[in-house]
Amino acid sequence: MSVTIKDVAKCAGVGVGTVSRVLNGGESVNEEKCLRVQEAIKKLNFVPNRMAVRLRKNASGLLALLVPVINHPFFAKFAYFAEDEASKYGYSLLLVSSQHRISKEEEILGRIKRREVDGAIFVTHYEHKEESLKDCPIVSIDRQLGKEIPYVTSDNYEATKKAVEFLIEKGCKKIGYIGSKPLVESEVMKREEAYLDVMKAHGMQPYVMNDVIMHGEENEVVAKFLETYKGMDGVFASGYTMAQVLYETAMQQDINVPNDLQIISYDGAFKQWNNNRLLTCLEQPIEKMAREVVKLLVDKIAGKAVPVRTMFETSFVLGATTK
Repeated sequence: MSVTIKDVAKCAGVGVGTVSRVLNGGESVNEEKCLRVQEAIKKLNFVPNRMAVRLRKNASGLLALLVPVINHPFFAKFAYFAEDEASKYGYSLLLVSSQHRISKEEEILGRIKRREVDGAIFVTHYEHKEESLKDCPIVSIDRQLGKEIPYVTSDNYEATKKAVEFLIEKGCKKIGYIGSKPLVESEVMKREEAYLDVMKAHGMQPYVMNDVIMHGEENEVVAKFLETYKGMDGVFASGYTMAQVLYETAMQQDINVPNDLQIISYDGAFKQWNNNRLLTCLEQPIEKMAREVVKLLVDKIAGKAVPVRTMFETSFVLGATTK
């Protein structure tokens, strides 16, 4: 026979209404009673009817994760851990690929306002009007969509600065930068800023190719980069995919890595999938970032105060592309 809410109330020595309030958030229940109810739930292995709880709270039990493309190693890894974390809070995760279309992002905002989705994690390349974001539980990655909208990022500037300094310490004299420029203001822009600051501090000529690049265009961009700036002995790549293509293209052109060309990349998503130690990289803690952004969103939905900016440190991982 299944355990009922009345059984939990009897075990905890409280009323049915108290158990119900605990299941719905417990904000009006004192801590001592709340703990007793939680212990009774655990002892009896009580499984609440989530659908009934959601109906009472006018909630869908659904979170959305909106990314530009799904077939990118960073977003794939991020989605994996975000879905796992969401399930711990009783949520399902809807993964949406915007395919670089703002209409997809606006559609999700509409679904939040219609209560079809409880909140969303945005990895966006577009600007949105303040009124369209109003009253929408949203968190974002690498950029602040609005004054009150929290976001999670990594130490883009400091990490890149240390990486470029490392190339100089390893004897590089002609260091280039290759990346994909965001369509909107983003923390990712601090990578190029850090590179340029280091070049200026050392009196070195910058060699930059940082255009708006869609995933899948890396081969063409890298070929153009190597043709435009011949003789580079060091490159900082702002993304792991770009660095991987750069390494493969260099080897095809008989450019020895790392003897003739040293490469450092930001991200490290591929390495986390297959423990590939080939590329020296600044590894973002993707799992921690994904789990934290879900926690922030769940807290925001619950009306709790959350920090606007949460930053994680990267790890410098030595590979075979530097000396």
